[in-house]
Amino acid sequence: MKVQRSAEPDLSPLEHRLGHSFADRLLLRQALSHRSFAAERVGGAAPLCDQNEQLEHLGDSVLGFVVSEYLFRRFTSVPEGRLTQMKAELVNATHLYRTALRLELGQFLLLGKTEEVNGGREKKALLANAVEALIAALYLDAGLDRVRRFVIAEIVGEFSPFEPLPDISAADFKGALQELARLRKLPPPYYAVVREDGPQHAKTFTVEVRLGESFSGRAEGPTKKEASQLAAQQVLNLITAPSP
Repeated sequence: MKVQRSAEPDLSPLEHRLGHSFADRLLLRQALSHRSFAAERVGGAAPLCDQNEQLEHLGDSVLGFVVSEYLFRRFTSVPEGRLTQMKAELVNATHLYRTALRLELGQFLLLGKTEEVNGGREKKALLANAVEALIAALYLDAGLDRVRRFVIAEIVGEFSPFEPLPDISAADFKGALQELARLRKLPPPYYAVVREDGPQHAKTFTVEVRLGESFSGRAEGPTKKEASQLAAQQVLNLITAPSP
């Protein structure tokens, strides 16, 4: 049985784990405030400054930059396509969720009553988003150098390009392909559902993706999203395959 929390959590233990005391404690509080908590307090749609979604957006960009910079400096002989895959492995929601669990971030979240009862403190997407919001709060409060130390210690960790993360299937291959297209100054990848098979309750989708004029992939999956990820992975493998 879940215990309802009547008071906001003490955030000092989290600051201790981060190794940083916030000059602006409201930034930390905002990073941990889910929209359900903010809406409950005002009795309706909450102002963006009272929830963590804008910080999450900023944190996603800051995280992407710091990880890209680290990989560029650390793995100078790794091909561009593999760097893109490595970045996708490090910034995907599953990896950020693991970071949140290590920090025990769930206990510090500010949730509405319904989200609390529905297990919001253990939800993968909610926790991964909170990590991104926390990165933005660190950046705004202490600057890029402080964020670099946090990301390298807590997110990059002991990452090896030759030992993929355990849940490689959770990597965002679509995001990695999008980033590779940007780096190579190509049009964004184009995805199309080319076939649907099976009954309504158990359909199989075939998705084709094209990148420029030279690369394409096609894959099947139980959902359009999964088929798209598998197709994107095919194209990434084509691009990053060593030359004969």
